[in-house]
Amino acid sequence: MIYLKEVTKENYWDCINLSVKEEQKRFVASNASSIAQSKVQTECIPLGIYNENLLEGFLMYCMDQDDEEYWIYRMMIDQKYQSMGYGKKALTNLIKLIIKDKVHNKIFVGVHKENNAALEFYKRLGFKCDGRVLGKERVMRYDY
Repeated sequence: MIYLKEVTKENYWDCINLSVKEEQKRFVASNASSIAQSKVQTECIPLGIYNENLLEGFLMYCMDQDDEEYWIYRMMIDQKYQSMGYGKKALTNLIKLIIKDKVHNKIFVGVHKENNAALEFYKRLGFKCDGRVLGKERVMRYDY
């Protein structure tokens, strides 16, 4: 069973030691920098992705202070556990968590323009490109 768990001092190092494949590293910030970001941008919520008691990935989301919308800032599955459906289950769990907020009705994510695998991943889960490009990222939106 896939579930999301708060990053704490007990699992911090485990989250930092997760890694993506070499060719994916240019598409995703390190978990260490993401966790550090969450300490200065306290609206960011870093979470470990667990399968039973095994940490398999990391994600971070927030209510962005600039546009007051939900954004997924980071999402990664460790290279040992990719292509097993864990990312899909983790993102589905995050969406279920966010949609409890009935005041809002969309979730955004930025996907590197060259990361076609991530683009297709988010499309399969209902995200659509909204036409914006921020830096090197295409903005995708999930409406609920």
